[in-house]
Amino acid sequence: YQRRVRDCRLAWTSMSGENRAAAPTKRVSRSSSTMEGYNIRLISGGANRKLAEDLSERLTCNLEEAEVGRFADGEINIHIKNNVRGSDVFIIQPTCPPDVNGHLMELLLLIHTLKLASAKRISVVMPYYGYARQDRKVKPRTPISASAVAQLIEAMGPHRLVTVDLHCGQIQGFFHSIPVDNLFSDNELVSYIEQKKFDPEELVIVSPDAGGVPKARRIADRVRAYSVVTILKRRVAANKIESMQIVGEVTGKVAIIIDDMIDTGGTLCKAASVLKEAGAAKVYAMATHGLFSGGALERINQSVLEEVCVTDTIPQEANKAICKKLTILSIVPLLAEAIWRLHHEQSLSLLFTPNNPSLP
Repeated sequence: YQRRVRDCRLAWTSMSGENRAAAPTKRVSRSSSTMEGYNIRLISGGANRKLAEDLSERLTCNLEEAEVGRFADGEINIHIKNNVRGSDVFIIQPTCPPDVNGHLMELLLLIHTLKLASAKRISVVMPYYGYARQDRKVKPRTPISASAVAQLIEAMGPHRLVTVDLHCGQIQGFFHSIPVDNLFSDNELVSYIEQKKFDPEELVIVSPDAGGVPKARRIADRVRAYSVVTILKRRVAANKIESMQIVGEVTGKVAIIIDDMIDTGGTLCKAASVLKEAGAAKVYAMATHGLFSGGALERINQSVLEEVCVTDTIPQEANKAICKKLTILSIVPLLAEAIWRLHHEQSLSLLFTPNNPSLP
């Protein structure tokens, strides 16, 4: 080996200046997606395979072959079939129903597997962050589960986490060693509202609680709505509301309820009824995450709601077949552009501005 090295050095020093300049050299940029060993690699868990496939099509890259299954005793079995050494890997895995805990464990094991496989960089794309509603202690001897999930993810050692419309923005502070990008679905919601061609003077944007007012205001400004209306509610237990009070004028208006998620749909349907009783001409609902648990779809079908729009951060194919009022908006352009920009070391700030440019 030493003799070969010495021969190569002698051959190089014996070359003339012109020959050295003509000698083939390979220079690559770290930001190039075609760079050998450092290209975009997408890997999907079992939570939302269709979203991962749509992202791979949008990014014009293959979805890596990976076995994510179960052993006979129920333990999770992970096997990534292709070499990922030195690659920029993005794991597509929301921790969503119907198996929140299983999807979370899949994510942790996928990160661990990629670390062992020597991936150069591991980014977690978690469109829906499970346990986000348990972000503080509301009574003694209860966990702050959103923080516990953050600690579990950090312990596995990914380099970044990308999510969409966290239930509480302060959850980003639970992560101490990795950056968190909390993207907004505002552009997708606004685009759909504009397609409906509502008269701005007859349109009101409704926040179902005080915490949702900033998002409602952002969207109202974008669509030039007449006003922002807030619903004050008194909650006696999770998913159970004792009373609701409307703050704002809705008589004769088209009301669009904006929320980050829809779970059982009980609160949403009751809010729609209250708005209708207050004189609203029509009531629509839009949310980023559609959980639709506990008979939510049946409640929506029987409610006064004209239409319910959610994005595909959570799989919705089966729900669409059950609920005739359900419309699915794609979050793929937003996530694909975020992935592309992260890979090319570009800023994500443009994704938080109205009418951001599409993916190159």
